[in-house]
Amino acid sequence: MTNIKLAVFDMAGTTVDEDNMVYKTVQKVINQEGFDLSLAQVLAQGAGKEKYQAIIDILTAYTQANPVEEIAGRAFDRFKPTLEAVYNEAEIKGFEGVEALFAQLKAHGIKVVLNTGYDLKTATKLLQKLNWKIGEQVDALITADDVTQGRPHPDMIQKAMQLFGIADPQQVLKAGDSEIDILEGKNAHCGLTIGVLSGAQTKAQLQTVQPDYILERLTDLPAILQLS
Repeated sequence: MTNIKLAVFDMAGTTVDEDNMVYKTVQKVINQEGFDLSLAQVLAQGAGKEKYQAIIDILTAYTQANPVEEIAGRAFDRFKPTLEAVYNEAEIKGFEGVEALFAQLKAHGIKVVLNTGYDLKTATKLLQKLNWKIGEQVDALITADDVTQGRPHPDMIQKAMQLFGIADPQQVLKAGDSEIDILEGKNAHCGLTIGVLSGAQTKAQLQTVQPDYILERLTDLPAILQLS
């Protein structure tokens, strides 16, 4: 039986199947500033981060943007309304078996928390489209708006721990589809860090930050935790 008491899961690409819509939107608003960046570049530098910081990091890595903050600010101002329009039209669904996984974890006394580099408005819209409710499918939602420092800082995981009175980070697992998810878990000293290949980054990219496990999909998790 596992000693894990809290499971913190990323949203897009880990629990939520949205075909990289958020990063395609980041790519679009950056390229509207006169660049020609690929989705692979956006994913490599932006995956999992608060989205203004993601834009800054992408521009810094791949362009000579100057002043970078001003250009990033204009792109970010377009990002939220553009993504909202995309999400209003899109079909958003959880990955197959994820709701059953949530229920299985909760049945074993493990709290299920979603955390994300999205702002609260975007994350809430996603939950509504999925028909996931706090207190039902998941126990809590922590967004970039809830903390001063986003990923890879451990603040969102630590906030989740505080919500449920968990003092020992060895009782926490963090799973996500990007390097920054794994680094967030390591910086929080989580007992388990798990990469999944259902979203933004490749196995080779995830291996650079040495998660404890890399899974094809999140629903492979019960075997790791030895849940019956």
